[in-house]
Amino acid sequence: MPNTLEATPIGHAAPDQLAAQLLDRLSKARRLTDDLFNIVSASALYARPIGERHRIIFYIGHLEAFDWNLFRGRLLSIPAFNPEFDNLFAFGIDPVDGGLPTDEPYHWPPMNQVRAYVESIRSRIDDALLDLDSPAKKSSEPADFSPNTLLNVAIEHRLMHAETLTYMLHQLPYDSKIAPPPEAAVAAPPVASRMVDIPSGIATLGLPRTEPGAFGWDNEYEAHTIDVPAFAIDNHKVTNRQFLEFLEAGGYEAREYWRSEDWQWKESAGIAHPVLWKRTEGGWLYRTMFREIPLRPDWPVYVSHAEASAYAQWANKSLPTEAQWHRAAYSTLGGVETQYPWGNQPPSDLHGNFDFVRWNPTPVGAFPEGATAFGVHDLLGNGWEWTSTVFQPFPGFRPFSFYPGYSANFFDGKHYVMKGGSARTASSMLRRSFRNWFQPHYQYAYAGFRCVTH
Repeated sequence: MPNTLEATPIGHAAPDQLAAQLLDRLSKARRLTDDLFNIVSASALYARPIGERHRIIFYIGHLEAFDWNLFRGRLLSIPAFNPEFDNLFAFGIDPVDGGLPTDEPYHWPPMNQVRAYVESIRSRIDDALLDLDSPAKKSSEPADFSPNTLLNVAIEHRLMHAETLTYMLHQLPYDSKIAPPPEAAVAAPPVASRMVDIPSGIATLGLPRTEPGAFGWDNEYEAHTIDVPAFAIDNHKVTNRQFLEFLEAGGYEAREYWRSEDWQWKESAGIAHPVLWKRTEGGWLYRTMFREIPLRPDWPVYVSHAEASAYAQWANKSLPTEAQWHRAAYSTLGGVETQYPWGNQPPSDLHGNFDFVRWNPTPVGAFPEGATAFGVHDLLGNGWEWTSTVFQPFPGFRPFSFYPGYSANFFDGKHYVMKGGSARTASSMLRRSFRNWFQPHYQYAYAGFRCVTH
């Protein structure tokens, strides 16, 4: 069924409808992130499960501080009450070149103060939203100050963290988490991996600014087409079974498959297998969010861009460009592009593993209703997919005036575009134009890949 958090344009709603929709969507997103923090034991809330990221306590305050700093003075006229916390919880981190945060738990406020800050922000925002002015009164403001845009920024920012926080909490010891009952396994018949021929044609990337009511982040604009020569692409994501062949063939020890900077990272960090795999005398185990299980050979492998690139080199293939990925995902036999790989109908639970339904991956090919007309499966959900494209602006890029660094801070040549989505990606971010990005040595994202040949 369609996600209840799906982004919908509200910029032209009546004032009472606008406030009601805003409150409803914020409430649902808040419950999602609250439930996520609730799986962490109290003793672990000041832990730092991933060295490159803030401690968990930061994110408890950050989600509300972001909404507060975004809405205040733009959508809502409400005075500051704790400027120190507004600044402390304002920005996350993504260190490059090996730099890591050095703060200690005692540098952060007590949990009761953070919780009080969160509740006070929610109360103030909700009260102000009940008296929200008509969008018509904001006609003199820039377009990216519209209630529709600010709402979607707040909601999707929180939903992004609902996913990236899962990566972080995945790295916590099991005794620091409160586990739900085990998930029911998703059965799927064995599939045959093969390359699918994609004919030459155009790929439309990005979102047109003229599309009424549409929301996109600044890096999604402007829509443009690219001519893509014919190529072939894997019909499924690379599986744990396939990646194990690379590992057992000595792929992690063979210098020729790795770019120099990737080899240096792998050697210095002692990387010898995917981060969620665990080698034991009895064979490989897989570290799911809440328990260790035998490695599932038909699940997609989750690896860094560096590891995916090495596999592709070993297989005498390459990672797809962003344009190739789009061409494979949205082109049809008749040459018309669709909104989703399966067509134009909104995402449902028949189309893939996404929208917070599951914690775990599912076997590749488990959702045949989500396949493209060419027979390419699982392009949305079940793991993001690395591309070979460095994250850069599209022609016509303009940063959000209220959030100028959202994308521009990462146009540094050190981040790669990912497309698709994982089991923990909200349906609203399965739109064709959405772009994700990470550094090539970041192992913790639920990101896999497929290969292409030319």
